[in-house]
Amino acid sequence: MAKRDYYDILGVPRTASEQDLKSAFRKLAKECHPDRNPGDQDAEQSFKDLNEAYEALKDPQKRAAYDRFGHAAFEQGGARGQGGFGPDFASSMSDIFDDLFGEFMGGRRGGGGQRRGASRERGADLRYNMEITLEEAFDGKAAEIRVPTSVACDVCSGTGAKAGTKPVPCPTCGGMGKVRASQGFFTIERTCPTCIGRGEVIDDPCPACSGAGRVMRERTLQVNIPAGVEDGTKVRLVGDGEAGVRGGPPGDLYIFLSLKPHSFFQRDGADIFCRVPIAMTTAALGGQIEVPTLDGTASRVRIPEGTSSGKQFRLKGKGMPVLRSKQVGDMYIQVDVETPKNLTRRQRDLLEEFEAESHKDTSPESAGFFARVKDFFEGKGG
Repeated sequence: MAKRDYYDILGVPRTASEQDLKSAFRKLAKECHPDRNPGDQDAEQSFKDLNEAYEALKDPQKRAAYDRFGHAAFEQGGARGQGGFGPDFASSMSDIFDDLFGEFMGGRRGGGGQRRGASRERGADLRYNMEITLEEAFDGKAAEIRVPTSVACDVCSGTGAKAGTKPVPCPTCGGMGKVRASQGFFTIERTCPTCIGRGEVIDDPCPACSGAGRVMRERTLQVNIPAGVEDGTKVRLVGDGEAGVRGGPPGDLYIFLSLKPHSFFQRDGADIFCRVPIAMTTAALGGQIEVPTLDGTASRVRIPEGTSSGKQFRLKGKGMPVLRSKQVGDMYIQVDVETPKNLTRRQRDLLEEFEAESHKDTSPESAGFFARVKDFFEGKGG
């Protein structure tokens, strides 16, 4: 039976770029990977064919030889006068498999040349969303949360093997977690389909966890929220994520904080803003007002005579603490002058009397504006 064309196996044209080849290989390899198709011989063969095709085409020198001589270029002695491909001709596909196994197995491959079977699969990280008040962000908070997660099986101590037994080295890969196959000049390395890269197998699985080495359980955790956290702050609890597979290290728990809207205050970094409506008489005559602060006390603010709407007053050191710092923000009081409503007859008479006694110095901004308006229209008429 004639061997399939490498370009047809990858589903790309002969003009495909290196990135097109890589993308096609990754997509097809995921679909027919043995880890996703256990026991499927056709999928396993397709995966082998993909590896062989990509290994031949990813290297420009090998690809040029294949484009010229076809499959004959890779048969024993079939370099066809190319002088061979040098000592790197039989290089492995570790770059692609690192990417691929990183997605399938959570980055199980260790660095520094450590064999795959010597490492354990790390547990997944978890996310927990927590909503807190502005006062809790100001003071800090000790909270108790419940998180459903997988934990190490107590019966087998996370090994996945029945009590009294233990995992044994994989007979297929000899405990390496990977197998190699030679095809002419090529050496193809892939994850062992028997142990899925773990390097060991369980003959007698634990009945409590069915050999997984972990079970689902709800955990109660204590969380310390530091003072000064902002909306969107992440708190990381190392090792409180999901348990690893068969004794692997646990993942981490990330708590994402969000702040509830406050009825009085708005926050901008470490500063706090508060809008306070005041009576027209207070703004005109001056006086004092009391405003609440986040520390639970009240602060007095002196309103000068003739205060305009929108005026801000600063209360130094009454803002939010800065996270992991001794610095503290400020609080800004913005006054909005309220126009009187629902006037009594007496109040109306007093205001009309006030209006009659008013002059341009009583409301200088208003007088100045309408004076400019008058000049504007007179200029149009001229």
